[in-house]
Amino acid sequence: MSRKLVLATITLAALSGLSSAPVRAQGHMGTPQEQNACSRDASRLCRKELGNDNAVQSCLQANRAKLSRSCSKVFQSHGM
Repeated sequence: MSRKLVLATITLAALSGLSSAPVRAQGHMGTPQEQNACSRDASRLCRKELGNDNAVQSCLQANRAKLSRSCSKVFQSHGM
């Protein structure tokens, strides 16, 4: 499995609680678009938390000002 896919899969799990209509992908909840939007931010900002889905989500929220535009939009679209 490629590194990008692994990171995206981990991030997808972290975003599982964000989607009001989640879709199963790679065994996790969330959408592939949400996964893709935040995978680089999770890798860059939350490397120590990777593998702990709730911790990644919390980390991304704590680093909101540093998120990419696309990842920020994901959180914004879910009222976070």
